[in-house]
Amino acid sequence: MTEEAAPETTERADRRDAREARREQQPQGMVPGRQRRRTKVERGLMRLIATGGIVGIAVALGAVLVGQDVAGWIVGLVIGLTSVILAALLWSSRQL
Repeated sequence: MTEEAAPETTERADRRDAREARREQQPQGMVPGRQRRRTKVERGLMRLIATGGIVGIAVALGAVLVGQDVAGWIVGLVIGLTSVILAALLWSSRQL
């Protein structure tokens, strides 16, 4: 039984080493890559908070446009497009 566990452990170590090597080869942006991946709960919570921010941006944008007496269909169009674009950027992000 211990003989079977040893190759599995070395395979995991090899995969981890390969991931770290790929991460080091990838160019870094302004924010460096994370050393470990976030947990599912943490990622879900971050996306939930970011989605709330998108809703807040849309509400503020709508309030400004309505305050300037912009036509209702334009307000709806701008808010809808802004929300869809920001949500697409959020949900396509691998960092969250």
